[in-house]
Amino acid sequence: MKIVFLDAKTIGDDIDLSGFDALGEVTRYDFTTPEEAPERVKDADVLIINKVPVNEQTIHTAAHLKLVCVTATGTNNLDKDYLASRGIAWRNVAGYSTETVTQHTFAMLFYLLEKLRYYDDYVKNGNYINDTCFTHFSEHFSELNGKTWGIIGLGAIGRRVAQIAEAFGAHVIYYSASGQPAQNGYTQVDLDTLLTTSDIISVHAPLNEYTENLLDKDAFAKMKKSCIFLNLGRGSIVVEQDLYDALITDTIAAAGLDVLCQEPMSEQNPLYQIKDSRKLLITPHIAWAGIEARIRLMDIILKQIKDFFEL
Repeated sequence: MKIVFLDAKTIGDDIDLSGFDALGEVTRYDFTTPEEAPERVKDADVLIINKVPVNEQTIHTAAHLKLVCVTATGTNNLDKDYLASRGIAWRNVAGYSTETVTQHTFAMLFYLLEKLRYYDDYVKNGNYINDTCFTHFSEHFSELNGKTWGIIGLGAIGRRVAQIAEAFGAHVIYYSASGQPAQNGYTQVDLDTLLTTSDIISVHAPLNEYTENLLDKDAFAKMKKSCIFLNLGRGSIVVEQDLYDALITDTIAAAGLDVLCQEPMSEQNPLYQIKDSRKLLITPHIAWAGIEARIRLMDIILKQIKDFFEL
């Protein structure tokens, strides 16, 4: 069996992939462009990919290809009709990153809620040395207890966020963009209710026809001026220019983003202009990437290959 990783760098250099070597010949490429793919896949039985497009253009040379494994949940880069026409199976992975994305959600929230960048800088810049008071009160922050947390996308991650938010004493409501029936034990509301009543709003939804550009100028205008907005779903759920406008006009208090419309970030992204970390926190799509989550992900991929070939 020949296994080819087309963009191995997207899962990091610190993950032990030796289990794949036991299955056959393994070739690892750090990154692969669509133009490079046809030559690299031509002898492959199994492709392991993350972002590389898999379609007729990229894999028409792969005469022996039997299985494509995506090291992610999303499969927008797969031409499933073409794969089906060739009898090529595909697998993706769900549920591997629930804990790490949930953890990152709260890390972003507390960074913004408690103005941690400001207070860290205040101390490290020497302002606390010989201060007149043992406590510095300039930047106010509130308790999460008693606040309303609105969740857009109540899948596994959304439910885990809800559970922990409730442990902090928050009241949790949620909105289903696809109109799914209410889930037992959770308070489902319409979008307007979520936008107008939530103190914190976090997005954990996939990108689809229901969620693309869901958070736009009108949506931000309905939010509380004190609202903290978090996007850990997909970048294109948010109209970035409208979020920029909402932040610089103080329409909302702050935003934390782990996903952007274009990744890596474009210099033309309007959000790049906001340097105040009390108002905007952006992390480079790392919420999913806790070490345990990436190990879990690759263990699942390895098992998928073994199961497919009945090894």
